[in-house]
Amino acid sequence: MFDVVVLAAPARLREAEDAVTMAGGRVAAMLNWDEAATLIDRQLGNPVLLIQSEGIAGVVIDAALPFIDSAIDLLAPQIVVTLDREQIDSIAGTLLGTTDLLCEAGTGQLVATLAVAGQSSSRTGLSDSVRDGDSDRLQRLNSEIARIADLLVRLADGETGLTASGPDTAAARRDGFGVEPTTESADPQTVRQAIRARRLRDSFFGSGLFEDPAWDMLLDLYAAHLEGGRVSVSSLCIAAAVAPTTALRWITRLSDAGLVERLPDPTDRRRAFMTLSGRGLDGMQGYVAAARRVGVPIA
Repeated sequence: MFDVVVLAAPARLREAEDAVTMAGGRVAAMLNWDEAATLIDRQLGNPVLLIQSEGIAGVVIDAALPFIDSAIDLLAPQIVVTLDREQIDSIAGTLLGTTDLLCEAGTGQLVATLAVAGQSSSRTGLSDSVRDGDSDRLQRLNSEIARIADLLVRLADGETGLTASGPDTAAARRDGFGVEPTTESADPQTVRQAIRARRLRDSFFGSGLFEDPAWDMLLDLYAAHLEGGRVSVSSLCIAAAVAPTTALRWITRLSDAGLVERLPDPTDRRRAFMTLSGRGLDGMQGYVAAARRVGVPIA
C-alpha cells in the first residue's frame, strides 16, 4: 500500500479518497488549495501527490503552482494532476513533463494512473535499503513492472506505444530509401493541406480510427515553424485530434524523444509554447525531401 497526499477543493475530497482506495493506496493527508504552501511538509515517506484542479480559479492555481513546483524540485514525488481543458496552458506551462496530467479523465483512468504512480513511489522508497547483491535483480524487476504499468495506461487510453528511435535508427531507415540528409523545406500551405486531408478522413470514417497524434503534432509544429508562428500546449492538443490526456502524454513522449521543446512565454509566465527541436526540425525537413524525391505527397 502507498500513501497519497491530496490537494483538492473540499467538495472533491471524497471522490479523491475513493479513487485512491480503488488504486490500492491510502490518503495520508487532505489539503485545500489554500494549504498548498504546506505541500513540502507533507512529503515525508515519499507519498504520491494527487492534485485535482477542476473548477479552481486561475488566480488560486497561479498562487499554488510555485509551491507545487518547489515540491517537484526538492522531493521529486510521483504527481498526478487532473484538470479541465481551459486549464491546460496555465498548468502544463509549469508541470508538463514532470507529472501525469489527466484532462477530463474518468474514474478508471485516474485509478489506473494512481496505481502506476504508487508502484513507482514504492520502488523509489525501497531503493536505499536494497542489498548490493539484489540490486541487479530488482532493477530488472522494476523495469518489467514499469513496462507493464505503462502498457496498462496506454491500453486504457486506446493508445499504441511510441517506438523509441535514436539517431542511428533514423539514419538506417533514411538510408534504406536512398535519401541524403537535406535542409530543404516545404511551404506551409502544403503542410496545412496534408493536415486537412488527414482530418477529412474522419468525416467519412468517424473519429478514432486513424489516430496518429505524434505525427499530427509534428506536422502542426512544422507548419507553424514555416509560418513563423507559435503553438500553445492547448493548441497542440487540438492538433493531435485525440483526447486531451492522451495528447498531453504524447507531448511528453515527443519531448523525451528530443523531437519537441517547450519554450516559456516571455510575456506570460503561466503559459508555454511548443516548438520543434533541432533534431525534430531536421527530421521533418529530411522527410519532406524524401517524399519529394520519391514522388509521394506529404501525408
